[in-house]
Amino acid sequence: MSEQRGGRLETLDRRVRGLSCWRGPVTVEPLKGGITNVNFLVRQGADRFVVRLGDDIPAHQILRANERAASLAAHAAGISPEVVHFEDGVLVLRFIEGVTLTAEHVRDPANLARIVALIRRCHDEVALHLRGPVTAFWPFHIVRDYAHALRAAGSPWGSRAGELVAAAARLENALGPARTVFGHNDLLPANIIDDGRRLWLLDWDYAGFGSPLFDLANLASNAECGEAAEKLILSTYFGAAPDAGLWRSFRVMGCASLLREAMWGMVSAIDPPIAFDYDAYAKGYLERFTRALAALSMNGSAS
Repeated sequence: MSEQRGGRLETLDRRVRGLSCWRGPVTVEPLKGGITNVNFLVRQGADRFVVRLGDDIPAHQILRANERAASLAAHAAGISPEVVHFEDGVLVLRFIEGVTLTAEHVRDPANLARIVALIRRCHDEVALHLRGPVTAFWPFHIVRDYAHALRAAGSPWGSRAGELVAAAARLENALGPARTVFGHNDLLPANIIDDGRRLWLLDWDYAGFGSPLFDLANLASNAECGEAAEKLILSTYFGAAPDAGLWRSFRVMGCASLLREAMWGMVSAIDPPIAFDYDAYAKGYLERFTRALAALSMNGSAS
């Protein structure tokens, strides 16, 4: 297995070195951390670039043309690195030197206000620069689609699909109205970099039109924020303390975010793109979803 992975990396390394955007010799090294794409750091003289390799992933509704359009628009909005080159299955970005955020960084109130301001800029400005067709991102549709995929593949998780879809339906009915924005929809702390002066938002695989509450709840759930930090997120974004309705909708979307992430792991385990324990990932998020849903139901929000 390790020999197969090594051979694949050598093949991808050659592909990276052969890209037409280079104007001289380059050095190439793999970047660790991705669980969907294969990424490389490329040095050419004093310049550094990140090369992201990945084809469309219909099972996760990832379309590389959409990722490219979102990346170009986010750069034009001033919140994401420059897109240097793209072709089928390849996206080359300017490297950003800085600190990759962790959950601890996100939970720090001093950082949280800056992160929420970055998200607000994403929602307010990226759509102004978008060109061509782009996707929508609705977690409840994604959950239903994932359930179909699990059953069709004969996944061991398929026996849970019905109850998870039913839970998602209750959440969708409890959500209430929300405005539509162009969101990032994958707000893992590691997708945010602090260069010492400003924050950058990376990796637009799941970008699309949807509810702003998904990005806010996704940030909070991925960083495992407590209630005080969650209310700070909402008050910073909306400019006032959340009322009961907004707080309930936020918690509903937090459950949806956890469920979607759990089922992402389940579907990824069907045909793993890299050596990663997707089943354990799914179990961890499913346990968190179960706890969050129980807490929400006890308050009468999604029973």
